[in-house]
Amino acid sequence: MLLDDQLCFALYAASRAVTARYRPLLDELGLTYPQYLVMLALWEQDSISVRDLGAALQLESSTLSPLLKRLETGGLLRRERRTDDERSVAIRLTESGALLQERARTVPVDIGAAMGLPPEQHTMAKQLLRLLTANVGQG
Repeated sequence: MLLDDQLCFALYAASRAVTARYRPLLDELGLTYPQYLVMLALWEQDSISVRDLGAALQLESSTLSPLLKRLETGGLLRRERRTDDERSVAIRLTESGALLQERARTVPVDIGAAMGLPPEQHTMAKQLLRLLTANVGQG
């Protein structure tokens, strides 16, 4: 049982390296990596329920709520009770949150360049990681 032979260690090391590479880019935007993921989801679909956002990000409500509170305090989003369902909370971007998307456009490009994968390997890596997540999540 060698450390270097463990897939789990390769995943852990890669995750830490990628997240560390994001840090200076996201610092310029005033976001942490988890906050960036929330913003990506909202830039893709504004006005989403907390439940649907949690499902999209694969985060529990107890993890998501503090992220949303910090982003709301920072003026990037607002939480509102839905008029059609008082039990549900909708998350909406503020004008500042929407404008931040333009500043963030270079982040994926910079990360992609840092990864140094040709497009076909990039696609294959995403497919393998999604398959791994689905397979492990079943157990």
